Amino acid sequence: MSSATSRGYNLHTNGIRLHLLHFPGNGPQMIIVPGITSPAVTWGFVAERLTEKFDVTIMDVRGRGLSQAGALDYSLDAMADDLIGVVAAGKFGRPIVLGHSMGARVAICAARKQADTFSGLVLVDPPVSGPGRRPYPSAWVWYEDSIVMSQKGCSGEDMRGFCPSWSDEQNALRAEWLHTCQLDAIRTAYDGFHTDDIHAYLPQIKLPMRLVVAGGATVIQADDVTEFQKLAPHIETRTVARAGHMIPWDDLEGFLQAVSDFSA
Repeated sequence: MSSATSRGYNLHTNGIRLHLLHFPGNGPQMIIVPGITSPAVTWGFVAERLTEKFDVTIMDVRGRGLSQAGALDYSLDAMADDLIGVVAAGKFGRPIVLGHSMGARVAICAARKQADTFSGLVLVDPPVSGPGRRPYPSAWVWYEDSIVMSQKGCSGEDMRGFCPSWSDEQNALRAEWLHTCQLDAIRTAYDGFHTDDIHAYLPQIKLPMRLVVAGGATVIQADDVTEFQKLAPHIETRTVARAGHMIPWDDLEGFLQAVSDFSA
């Protein structure tokens, strides 16, 4: 799923080792921050296509993939500090950040902390749960059961029970890498979906932003789009009509159409 032209490397920042995958491409720098249980390698097939428009780096979030795990702080603030630190340690310019799901929340938090580090944000189906809001639609047991299964060793066909719409190749890759997602790191992030108030940060962010909505999922609904537009009137919105929450896995061409013309 990853290109032969990609290069993996490690940086030390925010007190830990973080692993990244670079896919050299044409255009401005883009850092992808994946979702809650997506190691960087699983986004390789997306990065390959995005290199037509961007120079792409994918980040292994702490506690996932080849980045440092163990007894660490797995809060939203810590992950946002990692993103800021990666830009400095990696001597990036002011990259665009494309964050998916949890990664979009990380991007929002990081931009609120240090906006001049980035040139723009592409927020792909961020969970809009939070204090006093409806819960995130995916139950915790889905994450726990699939991670525990992967820790024991499982096949792509085993993983199909959790990701029935994915291709054989995508399920095989998830089966290979999901065990690298440390369970307590995932639990902390999942709980944070319900305790961290990302909406409070949006009015403070003046960077160019685009919200990409999975039209076939319930993570973001019409009222949520309206609220985003009220809190950040400059935000653009694109909807990938038939895709579920894992948009590129369901409709890669629709995803690329929704993000490839973003400019900051």
